[in-house]
Amino acid sequence: MNPVKIALANVRFPANPDESIALAEDAVAQAAHAQAEIVCFPECFVPGYRQPGKPMPPPDGAFLERAWSSVAKAAEKVGVAVVLGTERLVGSDLLASALVIRKDGSIDGFQDKLQLDPSEEGTYAFGCGRRVFQSGRLTFGIVICHEGWRYPETVRWAARHGAEIVFHPQFHAAEPGSYAPSTFADPANSFHEKAILCRAAENTCYVATVNFASTGSATTSAIVNPDGTLLCYQPYGKEGLLVADIDLDLATGLLAKRYKPIE
Repeated sequence: MNPVKIALANVRFPANPDESIALAEDAVAQAAHAQAEIVCFPECFVPGYRQPGKPMPPPDGAFLERAWSSVAKAAEKVGVAVVLGTERLVGSDLLASALVIRKDGSIDGFQDKLQLDPSEEGTYAFGCGRRVFQSGRLTFGIVICHEGWRYPETVRWAARHGAEIVFHPQFHAAEPGSYAPSTFADPANSFHEKAILCRAAENTCYVATVNFASTGSATTSAIVNPDGTLLCYQPYGKEGLLVADIDLDLATGLLAKRYKPIE
């Protein structure tokens, strides 16, 4: 067995951008207390995902730099790597992204969201380029929300390039009249959680999906084994860290590597 302890920050939606920093710093400290080597946050946790009908301040590059620096200092203080869901400005474009911070607080880089939901196109711009990241013995990829649920090739790319786990920062709030599940991948639930089971099984890698804690949400945070079985999930609406050991020896990427593109 080759274990690595990971944490998913299933935390509430921040009331304002400054609270997103405070909540992130607190979750990093909690992850260290739980002896996790890395902690992942939901989509655009900093400053908060820009959703229709929820007013937020305009994008602010200076704020983002301050937020990233603060979280990096928190990571350095306790020696925990971070996958921070964030937005970022590239010229005039606002991207949904994930910032990877090493255990020593240095910045490893970003993974931008390449595939946008049609509802996001008036807010966010399409990113470009994929990469995998390294933290100690762990190699990982990142796919963000919509692109992980609907585009299997995003997870497959990461697994084919050596990722033992793919982190899936997401935002999925309750919708009026929608079914509110109490069990992960309930047959009565939407397709989203079932898709995460498939992404793991079809690529022989771990998939860790992380959502905000919110009442009535259709999805929750969970970790899925490389054979597509559920390792663990966070109770719906319950704020806190989901912490688990994954076994890198099981994440062979076998099925992803055997994939032959259709001509």
